[in-house]
Amino acid sequence: MTPQHSSVKGVFMKKIIITLFISLIVTGCVTASMKPDYANAMLELLKTDFVSKGPATVERIVNQDNVQNLCSVYNKSRSEEVSERIKASQLKTVKFPIDENYIGNWEEGEKIAQNGRGFQSSDPLGGVNGGNCYACHRITKNEISYGDIGPSLYNYGKKYGNNEKVYKYTWAKIYNSQAFTACSDMPRFGHAGILNEKQIKDVMALLLDPKSPTNQ
Repeated sequence: MTPQHSSVKGVFMKKIIITLFISLIVTGCVTASMKPDYANAMLELLKTDFVSKGPATVERIVNQDNVQNLCSVYNKSRSEEVSERIKASQLKTVKFPIDENYIGNWEEGEKIAQNGRGFQSSDPLGGVNGGNCYACHRITKNEISYGDIGPSLYNYGKKYGNNEKVYKYTWAKIYNSQAFTACSDMPRFGHAGILNEKQIKDVMALLLDPKSPTNQ
């Protein structure tokens, strides 16, 4: 057996061992004495099996920032103190528009809400991402396909009004959702560079512009 074949065989066996270990975890066959480390087992599998391509990189999966690490470590068992610490640190990351203009074009915002592309291996580097907002929210009454993981945003502007307090809250929520909900499932659109400032303004318009279908 050549060194190359030996290396390939070693990687293959490692995959099998990790996969079997994860299977034992899922089926509940791992005992306390085995001291499983679920996160590291999965990370090792990803590092071995995942290949970076375009904007979909291994680094984006395996390299967590401090907040992601806290959310992974504490998961749902985190204390109120940890949650408050996360929210306070994330609120500090929010960058509000320099021109203090929060509202863009709702028609463009609707396109962003409908667009689920972004950070996929088939996307070009530096390409324009979508928000995929309908995957989790109802936004307009005419949309027949939407998720309910997040709250309904239909009539958002009618419900909350148009004032600076609402603008700042909504902007911060889109920019970094963890500023208000620790370990939120909602992407940190601005903080993570998923949406740029103009795109966030357009999504703001979709939610708050009285002429937007959201408020009809």
